[in-house]
Amino acid sequence: MNTIFIPASLGPQSQGVIRQPADLGMPREINATANQSSAETREVDSAKEPRPTNAATEPYTPEEQQKITELAMRDREVRAHEAAHASVGGIYAGAPSYSFARGPDGKNYAVSGEVSIDVSPVAGNPQATIDKAQIVRRAALAPAQPSSQDRAVASAAIALEQSARQELQMQNNSQEASPANSESKLAIFTNVAQAPPSEPGSVVNELV
Repeated sequence: MNTIFIPASLGPQSQGVIRQPADLGMPREINATANQSSAETREVDSAKEPRPTNAATEPYTPEEQQKITELAMRDREVRAHEAAHASVGGIYAGAPSYSFARGPDGKNYAVSGEVSIDVSPVAGNPQATIDKAQIVRRAALAPAQPSSQDRAVASAAIALEQSARQELQMQNNSQEASPANSESKLAIFTNVAQAPPSEPGSVVNELV
C-alpha cells in the first residue's frame, strides 16, 4: 500500500511525491525526488530559526554599541569610586551597594552606588573621635572625583574633629588646673596654721 505525504511547509512542487516503504522497491528517481524534498524542508526550517544576536553574527546598531560603551565606562567609574570609599574607610565604612541598568547586550551595568560610613563620635574619648574623624574625611575624599555628597561627609568629619579637639582641650585644662588648686589650698591652710594669732579683721582671717 502506498502512502502520500504532503509537507505543509513546501509549495506545490512537492505535492504528489510518493514515498513507498523500503520492501516495495521504490524507484530511484522517486527516491531521489523524496530526498531532495526533505533537504529543501530542512533548509526552509533552518531559515525560520532566529539568529543569535551578537557581534559575530549580527552586529549592534551604532546607537546600541555607543550605549554599551557608555554603560561599561560608567560601571568601571562607579565601582572604582565606591571601592575607594570602602578601602580607606576601613571599619567605619560599609560594603558598597549599587544600582544597575540593563544594556542592549542584556548585561547589567552599575550606574550609581553608595557606601555607608559612621560619623558618630566615640563616647568619652575625644582623641579616638579625632582619629576616627580624620579617617572618615580621607575616605570621603578618596575617589578621584568626589561628589557633592562626598564633600558634605568630609565637612561633617571636619566639624566632628574640631568638636572633639575642643573637648580634649577642656579635659587637658581641667587636669592641669586640679593639682595647682590643691597646692594653693594646702599652702593657705599651712600658712594659717603656722601664722601667729592676729587681730580680728586681718587678711588671714578673711581668707579662712
